[in-house]
Amino acid sequence: MAATHFITMGVAGCGKTTVGATLAERMNLPFFDGDDYHPTTNVEKVSAGIPLTDDDRMPWLAALLEVMQNNPHGTVISCSALKKIYRDFLRQQPVQFVFLIVSEATVLERVRLREHFFP
Repeated sequence: MAATHFITMGVAGCGKTTVGATLAERMNLPFFDGDDYHPTTNVEKVSAGIPLTDDDRMPWLAALLEVMQNNPHGTVISCSALKKIYRDFLRQQPVQFVFLIVSEATVLERVRLREHFFP
């Protein structure tokens, strides 16, 4: 049976990285922060307040898929994965999505306090 990869997903500020790192530690799997795999052009666009398009996101999603392919025993990856087309692309590997839901007030407070290229 193939290993399962877990993706902690949700909106910015929902806790993808925190929950993902904890899940990885408890499951003895490597953790990868999906934000670390954005091409420089994506980081520059988002930093300038320009939203990413689906085309912008495809190289990023391909990089995350490669992480899964290179770790056949499983991974935990944080990734927004908000659109079905993104999740479908990542399903080229055996994957379980962990959709994190928090209140709007919590997200707004977390995003207000963060120092990150994604708002």
